[in-house]
Amino acid sequence: SGLITAQPGVTLPNHWTAMKRVERPTTLVAGSNDLAVRFESVGDGGVALAKTYTFSRGSYQIGVKHELTNNGAATVTPQLYLGLERDGNPARGESKWYFTFTGPAVYTEAKKYEKIDFKDIENGKIAHATSANDGWIAMVQHYFASAWLVPGNTQREFRTAKVADNHFTVAMVLPLGELAPGASKAHEATLFAGPQEENKLETMAPGLDLVKDYGWFTVLAKPLYWVLDQLHKVLGNWGWSIVALVVLLKIAFYWLNASAYRSMGKMKALAPRITDMR
Repeated sequence: SGLITAQPGVTLPNHWTAMKRVERPTTLVAGSNDLAVRFESVGDGGVALAKTYTFSRGSYQIGVKHELTNNGAATVTPQLYLGLERDGNPARGESKWYFTFTGPAVYTEAKKYEKIDFKDIENGKIAHATSANDGWIAMVQHYFASAWLVPGNTQREFRTAKVADNHFTVAMVLPLGELAPGASKAHEATLFAGPQEENKLETMAPGLDLVKDYGWFTVLAKPLYWVLDQLHKVLGNWGWSIVALVVLLKIAFYWLNASAYRSMGKMKALAPRITDMR
């Protein structure tokens, strides 16, 4: 994350800017649920940027607060970018027997969930939403995802780019308005980095649960996962929950299987008669 501007000759702190950690505890002590780690840019003059990361016990959500202070003599119009980077290789351990999506994703209320192929970024194909007043960005791979979430209904741009050989980014850019000399401004966002736990993802932001990619089997997989999740709430063990799900499926399809077995039995009974007729 960092700052950019369209103003010529104005340089703002970005993700390459040297920052210094403010001395404070970096360990979540017993009895405490939150830990804040703060970094401040070390440049002289101009706009100063501070980033505060707030970690919460038992949570994969990280609060990220950006604080800007204009120490210069001229008004600036900064934009905040929140980005995610990844190489274009498939996730380690991915099976050749099934395919799961790996790459950037953009969500807006207008165009909903859009998966973006690394090859499309490399070839300059921009088919995803590029601006909206809502939405989020994510980087997805099998079992895990990372995402930038911004609260409220505010203008934002969505950008994808190839920044190096086999290295890609997806970013959300938010205008922060004018910042007069001596003025300060703060912006808060959430960075999620963790497993694709569907029931938790859907509470964080609209459509975020869609990063759990079932592919062509969505219509079957989502109801089955819901049943599996309900069983886990009762049994408290994923292994036994899977066993119970298999038993339920066997019961549900019992009559269909029984009918098939009866038909097979009748065919076997007819087989000797057909042979005799020959």
